Amino acid sequence: MCNTCGCDHDHQHDSSGTRVVDVNQSLLKTNEEAAARNKQLFDEKGILAINLISSPGSGKTTLLEKTIEALKDQVSMAVLEGDIETDLDAERIRAKGVPAVQLTTGGACHLESALVSAGFHNLEHQLDGRKLDVLFIENVGNLVCPSFFDLGEHRRVVLISVPEGHDKPLKYPKAIRTSQVMVITKADLIPHFDFSVEKMKTDALSLNPSLHIMVTSAKTGEGMEEWFDFLQRHRKE
Repeated sequence: MCNTCGCDHDHQHDSSGTRVVDVNQSLLKTNEEAAARNKQLFDEKGILAINLISSPGSGKTTLLEKTIEALKDQVSMAVLEGDIETDLDAERIRAKGVPAVQLTTGGACHLESALVSAGFHNLEHQLDGRKLDVLFIENVGNLVCPSFFDLGEHRRVVLISVPEGHDKPLKYPKAIRTSQVMVITKADLIPHFDFSVEKMKTDALSLNPSLHIMVTSAKTGEGMEEWFDFLQRHRKE
């Protein structure tokens, strides 16, 4: 309850007595409540939910395609695809034989828990009672906004590609601090760029000492087995 005006809502008043409502705090609280419901549902169904965040073009969809190719006979997977417009990435996933639901934000630079919930219920209709082991949530391409919104995932994975440069962890610290895994992608391009894997690792670990870091190339297969092993290990927890 507000002590100044006596209403039931939490807010502040400025020096003139004008009521000031923290809209951002309210939005995040609503999202967090929905995220908690999502996670409870995923737990009840025994689903490992993974939220993939990255800049546009870092290779999220390609990583998923390679993962599906390698594991679809061992692991039941589905994908919620976040984009501002189009269902191009969802079509790429469906072409690999895995259910995918497109989540189109219509301009928003991140996914929110309510949209993920609606997408998951749509996905359940496609599954028609089949058991799901891993749910991938491919977020909108952006290293800023998605870092602030929990979607109910069990693991947040941030992808950073070699062409983006090794300075990205320091430029986008929230993305690193809120993730459990960092995947360096397009490692086959390292010889062609001024890129230091060790510098990126050092900077990322200075922000998040418990971060699990992988170096991968979907083109050559480098590091992909480590990624597959990670998925297999955590889906059994």
